[in-house]
Amino acid sequence: MTKPFANDVEAADALAASFKKMQTEIGKVIIGQNEVVRLVLTGIFCHGHSLLVGVPGLAKTLLVQTIASALDLDFKRIQFTPDLMPSDIVGAETLDKERNLKFIKGPIFSNIILADEINRTPPKTQAALLESMQEYTVTIGGIRYELPQPFFVLATQNPIEQEGTYPLPEAQLDRFMFNILLNYPAFAEEMAVVKNTTSDSQFKADKVVSAEEIVAFQHLVRRVPVPDNVIEYAVSLVSKTRPQTSLASPLANDYLEWGAGPRASQYLILGAKCNALFNGKYSPDIEDVQAIAKPVLRHRIVRNFKAEAEGITVDEIVNRLMQ
Repeated sequence: MTKPFANDVEAADALAASFKKMQTEIGKVIIGQNEVVRLVLTGIFCHGHSLLVGVPGLAKTLLVQTIASALDLDFKRIQFTPDLMPSDIVGAETLDKERNLKFIKGPIFSNIILADEINRTPPKTQAALLESMQEYTVTIGGIRYELPQPFFVLATQNPIEQEGTYPLPEAQLDRFMFNILLNYPAFAEEMAVVKNTTSDSQFKADKVVSAEEIVAFQHLVRRVPVPDNVIEYAVSLVSKTRPQTSLASPLANDYLEWGAGPRASQYLILGAKCNALFNGKYSPDIEDVQAIAKPVLRHRIVRNFKAEAEGITVDEIVNRLMQ
């Protein structure tokens, strides 16, 4: 049983210290990708899900496995394929020896779910995750089953191969707190990766925090006070993305087909709270909102034809809106 903290200040200091330890442990296995690790951990302590987008070979699966080890959580990997059925994810009812219906739990009943290449399975199967991600329950035969806590979905997508894929619907994309882009490592980082992975040495992340501590830190993030000017900035930033509305930016009117909804404002504030705690602060400022704005917004705004024709990316639009 974890010793309770005397007050929220002590808990905040403990989270900041734990974050540094987690970075160190994960860094034993994952070379570079510090920003990706920070964002994934931010999502976890905000009780949010993350979508990891990157080309093959960037260690997305290893990253999730390593984070699960550092957090001492149960981990399941589901390979999404065109023939995957909803029952392969959530489980199904079968007859036991006495001819009674018995529910056999699927891999969704775990703490961390890696939904590998989530866009390679049809919408019917993708939808099997919707209830789990939003309600943290599974309903089979009219009976609701609670998922273990903490619970996170970390999904991956390959941005190159689009043949034979099923783009995620907007409703499901909106359930992901972050859309995190993984880039190629720097030259020195790739040198270190090659050295570490072509030798007989085995690197493993040690446990830093328990499931119980994660849940306590999630509640702590919710209790962090936020100044009104920070909330106003976050809501204003999201409002600017909505074309043809009274608060829309001229940039949005020119380049966006669709803007972000209220969930984006909520995630901006939650993410800013956690980012502040990671950096040893007890309350977020505007810089904390800006630190997580792109991964929160990039999958919630839709460019129009003009933006695509001129090669204006979503990240460029968000950067200009923040300026």
